[in-house]
Order: sequence, then structure tokens, then C-alpha cells
Amino acid sequence: MHRSPSAEAEVAAELAEVRPDLASRYQAELPGARAAVLTRLWRALAHEPLPWIDRREPGREGLTLYLADGRRLHGPHADPYATAAYVTAVRLDETAYDDPARLLTVLSVPHGTPFAAELGHSVASLALSRAGQEAQPKEWPRHDWEWEQRVVDGHPFHPNCRSRPGFSVAEQLAYGPEHRPVVRLGTVAVRAGECLVTGAWPEGMRDGERLLIPVHPWQAEHVLKRPCDPCDGAVAAHPLMSLRTLALPGGPHVKTALSARLTSSVRDISEYSIALSATLSDFAESLAARTDGLLHVTRTLGAATAHSPDLAAVVRESPQAYAGPGERVIPVAALATTVLPDSPAWLADFTRLALTVGLRLLEQGVALEAHGQNLLVVLSADGSPVRLVYRDLADIRVGPARLARHGIPVPELTGRIVTDDVPALRRKLFGSLVAGALAGTAGSGAALRGALEAVVRELPDTADLAALRARPLPTKALTLMRLSPGTPGDQWAELPNPLVTEVF
Repeated sequence: MHRSPSAEAEVAAELAEVRPDLASRYQAELPGARAAVLTRLWRALAHEPLPWIDRREPGREGLTLYLADGRRLHGPHADPYATAAYVTAVRLDETAYDDPARLLTVLSVPHGTPFAAELGHSVASLALSRAGQEAQPKEWPRHDWEWEQRVVDGHPFHPNCRSRPGFSVAEQLAYGPEHRPVVRLGTVAVRAGECLVTGAWPEGMRDGERLLIPVHPWQAEHVLKRPCDPCDGAVAAHPLMSLRTLALPGGPHVKTALSARLTSSVRDISEYSIALSATLSDFAESLAARTDGLLHVTRTLGAATAHSPDLAAVVRESPQAYAGPGERVIPVAALATTVLPDSPAWLADFTRLALTVGLRLLEQGVALEAHGQNLLVVLSADGSPVRLVYRDLADIRVGPARLARHGIPVPELTGRIVTDDVPALRRKLFGSLVAGALAGTAGSGAALRGALEAVVRELPDTADLAALRARPLPTKALTLMRLSPGTPGDQWAELPNPLVTEVF
């Protein structure tokens, strides 16, 4: 086997300095981390429209990819909806590779070198994340942030699921939610007249005529060059799944700017999203009222930017505000960590709820980006899914023509959020909800197919449902996007629809 030891060795060396007690566990987790990232990469190679792959041929013993330069890449049949790590090695011509970073390096594709480095970081950081885990308690968490911190492996389908370039081992341990730290947020004081503010900026984040904009300590040190002072307005907070969003004492969540590349994106906060946040929040609240109580949307309490994507923050409600007596609100990405029964009936109930809400809003003109981080499910005391909660409206899509057709007032929105392109609206919902949240919960193409078959006949017969039942499922081409730095915006792949085609 061939592998690139650089990122793994760097993390091992740093770990020996800052947490030597984790060193042996880290080494033990590396093979599984390689397989987890390689499985995600193989999914991309098998299904994304990568220009240097001429054709793909399934056979009795697996899948063979014929590359444009004449080489052949062979691996197992690729289930695009599998979340378990089932790819331990792939063969390029006669050489087997178990390290995704080394594999991408020898493929020598355009823009592959930086992506290969990110894959190496993803493997090393994932092994570090797994090494720091303790046995999960049998009791369900009491706090919202505890659910978030149970998600150890990150994005279920992105090869960069744990890539955190620019973060030292000490910083990953200090800020990564899966390591369960308490983060001391600081603030930067800026005159209100020098900021763009929407909504009602919290009184507790003001100092006279100045706004106290929450700042992540990594951002303060590496970007703003202003290390946080724990004695100067700092707040003890708990990081959520996205790492840059944290739960504050007393309930609200704050999304901070974090100008580092995590998975695909640099996590700053644009002035565009700040400007639209209050309008979107009010609009979403009115839409949720049209779902017969099946959906709540967390309200944006306030948003501010010092006219810089590196110094901005959004404060919003905790999803726990929508839990009734005995109920729990759980991010969909965290469902796999619960003690819920592995039940096709439960999965069908959840799928029915999610598709009912998602398709109803799509018909009315709003496509949610309902992946496992943005979408949460309210569970009753017996574990039944009863309602949904949605958070983070920054990447939804709104179709004015559909809104007008249903007599819904069109909000004053501009830019990328607004589109009447029907395929774009469907891609946004189906790619995030069906190929994302539902597939990640199901864990395989067979389980996803069973859940969809159990519910699609019960749903209102719309053109959107017909497209869902008959066409390939869209998904973001995450690897193609990382290998296309000159192409802005999302790029898409089409996955075999389990309602139409048997998925390996």
C-alpha cells in the first residue's frame, strides 16, 4: 500500500507535545479514518462528472473507471448513499492505495495537489476526533449543544469531512465540537454607526453607542490579530457542529465569522447575508405558519457586520425553544448517535414528515437547504418524529413566481437567493434533503429506497413529486467543486434514484 504520511505525522508530532495520552489511540484510529475518507472520495469518483474520467463500467467484482490518460481505477461497487466506511483500498492499474491523499496525488489531475493536502488533513483530523471520544452515556443529552457534539465524523459524504487546514492540534482540541470544549468568545467593540445591523441587536452585546460583535478566538488570533482576553467581555460558549456557531449561556446561538476553509467553504459572513437576515427571518416565520405546525424556523434575533466578512455575527434562537414537555430537538446529523431503534417504520415516519414539509414549501416557492446540520427533528417522549425545526436561512432559494401563484407576498430579496429556475429550486431541496439528510439517516441505498417507497404514494401529487420519483437525484459535486477553483457557485452531480434504479 502507498500512503502520504505528512499530515498524519504532523498531527502525531503535535499530539505528542500537547496530549501524549491520546497518541496511541490516534495511531489506532488512522486506518479507519483513511477508509472513511477513501469511501467518500470513491463515491465522488464513481458519480461526479469529473472531466478526466472517460467512462465507468460496473462488473461482477466491482466498478472500473477508465481515465482519459488510459489508466484504470478499480474499486468496489459504489453505493452513493452509504455512510459506513466500506472502501479500504482501490487499485490504480496494478497498484493498490488505501490512502486517499496519496491516491489523488498519483492521479495527477488539475488542481489535485491542494485537494490532496486537504484529504491528508481530513484523515489526520478525523483520526484525532475519534481518538478523543469517550463512551456515549446511555442517558440522552440535556443540552442542545451536547447533541451537536456527538457528531464526530463530520459530513457523511464529503471527502473533506474533517479537513481543518490552518488549525493546529491544540486548536482542534480547543475548538472542535467533537472534543467537547468550552470556548471563550471575545468581542470587538465597533461604533454602531460604522456597522450594518439588522434585527434587534441584543442589549447585552452593546456598550453605549458601540456594538460588541462576538469573535471566535481562532479568528481573533489568526485573522484580526487581536487575541481574545478572557477578562474582557469573553463568554464561555459551546461549539456546535459547524464549529463557528456556538451555544451561549442561557440559550441563544451565535454564528461567528471564521475565515478558514472547513470542508468546502471559508466560513466568513457576507454583508449580503447580514442585510437580508431580518427580512428572511420574518418571511420564514410566515411560511412556517403555513405548515400546520409541522415546521418551526429559528428566528434571527440580530445580525451585525463592521462591513467586513471577517468581523460579523448572527444571533439566533436555539432550536430547543420549540421543544414541548418531554420532547427533544435533535439535529438530523446526530440521529445516528441516538438509541433510536434501527427501524424501517421509524425511518419511514421521519421521511414522510420531512418530505411533506419540504415538498409543500417547494410547491409554494421556497427550497430549504435541509441537510443534516440545518434540519432538526422534534421527537416525542417515545422517540416518534413529530415536527421539524430549520435553522440558518442563508442558503435557501426563493421563487417569486411560485409565491405569487399561491398568493404569498413576495419579500424584498435580491441576489443569489432569488430564482424562478425550477431545476435550481428542486436541486436545492432534493440535494440537501433526500440525497443528504434522508440518505445520511438511512445509511444505504437500500434503506433509503425502502423509506421512499413507503411514503411517496401518500404525498400530494405535484410536478415536484413526479420529478423526485422519476429523475436522478441531484447532489452537490463536492469533489468537482474543490478541483474547480475557477468556477464559482455550486456544481452538481446526478445519483441513481433508488426509486428507479437498484443501488449497489
